[in-house]
Amino acid sequence: MGVLDSFSLAGKTAVVTGGAGPLFGSSISEALAEAGATVITASRSRDRNEEYARNMCDRGFEVVGLTLDIADSESISSFRDQIVRDFGQIHILVNNAVTGRGGDFNDQTPEYWSQSAQGNMVGLFAMCKAFLPSLSSHPTSSILNISSIYGVVGNDPSLYEGTDMKQPPDYNFVKAGMINFTRYLANYYGSDGVRANCICPGGYFNDQPEPFVRNYEKRVPLGRMLNSEDIKGAAVFLASDASEYVTGTTMMVDGGFTTI
Repeated sequence: MGVLDSFSLAGKTAVVTGGAGPLFGSSISEALAEAGATVITASRSRDRNEEYARNMCDRGFEVVGLTLDIADSESISSFRDQIVRDFGQIHILVNNAVTGRGGDFNDQTPEYWSQSAQGNMVGLFAMCKAFLPSLSSHPTSSILNISSIYGVVGNDPSLYEGTDMKQPPDYNFVKAGMINFTRYLANYYGSDGVRANCICPGGYFNDQPEPFVRNYEKRVPLGRMLNSEDIKGAAVFLASDASEYVTGTTMMVDGGFTTI
């Protein structure tokens, strides 16, 4: 097999939670589909997933949009059963979906943290637990968890000067825990042929207030925010056989943000 062939995902099936979302999810789903995978996007919005799937199928890709609530264990079990029934097994699991409503330290409450934990931490664990038997049945399977620069470094309050933007503290907590959970999965399931890796994206340009964009771009060595194309290559690499000896790693896709 040539090196370029090792990036192909032809014949593989991927589940991407939050995979039709406007930020990282749709970019990752598109990348995996472009590499040849059958992609199943899943989140609470049936309409969004089905519309995204139709658009991708119109472009010649194999994409299916389904409904999933990562904060609901019964939803996860039902979703898993549907995937096994309709697709037999999966080869790639991308945990991208998050739950949360924002707010800073003073806005958030212990009750909200419990809700966040149910959707983000418990949901991540439940998805992996539900799909590890399917992943383990194939010798080269991959779990890809989408964390954040704020799972690695602390917040820089100066980025938000001149705006009303607030960075929610539960986000940092969840994203940092995701990184170490990825290492756990890599250590315990590598012998079953399952690799687990993490991508930490930088700030995604999403029409934020101009002061924030200016502050952020001054802070990043590459001088710009992340766009929809930037995460695609990393996702395909870590999902494919091109990275078959890579597991337990955290890949920064941040324009150099965390090097400073």
